[in-house]
Amino acid sequence: MRIGINGSSQTTLGIPIDGIAEHAAGVEADGFDNYWINQSFGSPDALTTLAIVGRATSRIELGTAVVPTYPRHPLQLATQALTVQEIIGNRLTVGLGLAHKPSIEGTLDIAFEHPAKHMGEYLDVLIPLMNERTADAHGDYWSAHFEGFAGLSGAEAPGLLLAAMGPRMLRMAAERADGTILWLAGPKTIREHIRPALEAARPATAAPARIVASMPLCVTERADEVRAMVDAMLEGYNDLPSYRGVMDRDGSGGPGGASVLGTEAEVLASIEQYAEAGCTDFAPVEFTLTEEEAAATRSLLKSLL
Repeated sequence: MRIGINGSSQTTLGIPIDGIAEHAAGVEADGFDNYWINQSFGSPDALTTLAIVGRATSRIELGTAVVPTYPRHPLQLATQALTVQEIIGNRLTVGLGLAHKPSIEGTLDIAFEHPAKHMGEYLDVLIPLMNERTADAHGDYWSAHFEGFAGLSGAEAPGLLLAAMGPRMLRMAAERADGTILWLAGPKTIREHIRPALEAARPATAAPARIVASMPLCVTERADEVRAMVDAMLEGYNDLPSYRGVMDRDGSGGPGGASVLGTEAEVLASIEQYAEAGCTDFAPVEFTLTEEEAAATRSLLKSLL
């Protein structure tokens, strides 16, 4: 199981982009395998940020966790992703997701209808553009008739992961992408639901699907206090059906319960459960409240490399 860091806490805290690049450079220097940045309304553009991060790093895989589809045409996303690939030397993985009904309808006044069909049509345009630099697709939501880019000859097709928890999205993640990238999904859901669905739909000739798990993590002697803080900061996830379903399936109760918190021994035991469940990548958000917790958390994660 590869070990990475989800640096989305940096954008949540309003860290300047140069600071995010410095954080990612430290993650690479510590030997981690990948570094992820989220995309939400009001946060810095994740792909542009990763282009800057790529200049501060040289080896580590860089990924989005995740870019929502509704605000960005797949032709534009493919163009931007290939541009970042050329800038950073072909280390990009695009994590792609639908976002959620409240944010799409409330912010953009776009109807959040038939999301699986929406994603399927998005991939009809995006995948051939990233792989073959051409697209000829006509859909109810997304269309593109395009051939060739000027330049970008040094860019390989980025990796592609879907934020998938329901059966149709998991099937697309297995059949059309490299796997799935998850948030707040626990080992029980991954072992009993996510992994079997991916394995059942994955083409026999394809490499095993990636399962990238991400959640808040902290090595701490005051787990209850940190858990309460996570619950307060991430309470909005309780009202999103996809996350509510995952947390109910796991029996975690809420974001705090879905987090990996506790002593070093407790956190190590929890991480082992993710490995046994079939995760290929473990990329937590370091959710720490003191310098001592930050040092202990990073030290434990480094010990797994």
